[in-house]
Amino acid sequence: MTPKIKVQRMRPSSMLLPRYQSAHAAGMDLVADIEVSLEVASMGRVAVPTGIAVEIASGFEGQVRPRSGRALEEGLTLINSPGTIDADYRGEIKVLLVNLGSAPIVVRPGDRIAQLVIAPVAAGGADRGRRTWAKFARRRRLRAYWKVGARARVSRGASI
Repeated sequence: MTPKIKVQRMRPSSMLLPRYQSAHAAGMDLVADIEVSLEVASMGRVAVPTGIAVEIASGFEGQVRPRSGRALEEGLTLINSPGTIDADYRGEIKVLLVNLGSAPIVVRPGDRIAQLVIAPVAAGGADRGRRTWAKFARRRRLRAYWKVGARARVSRGASI
């Protein structure tokens, strides 16, 4: 199933909307929607606006991932990778960049700074019940007791 996402600009801009660069690309490029270049110092962090908000179908998430070329060549990557965009989030997407390189990096308006991958989400919610968890805890305590007891017996019998 191919999910449809809606993209909305947060302000007037001439920057490109997210798009796949090839037929087999896993992610869409996100660009820096900034008016002037910004410099990221070595080990510096910055939140770069993309100027867009997305509406992702229920059951899917957006994963913001680093661009491998910039990571390798410059040391530019994401602080939290992958960053998650929940299906119900409607705010502007900002990319949290960090410069792990030794030299400052300049991010220019329109630079491709990250990739957006749309992926299915497996819903959790396994509730095993209180009784099952109590039983699990008792077993774990017993195992810990026997492990300590076995170590204690071995260490008492060892000669010094």
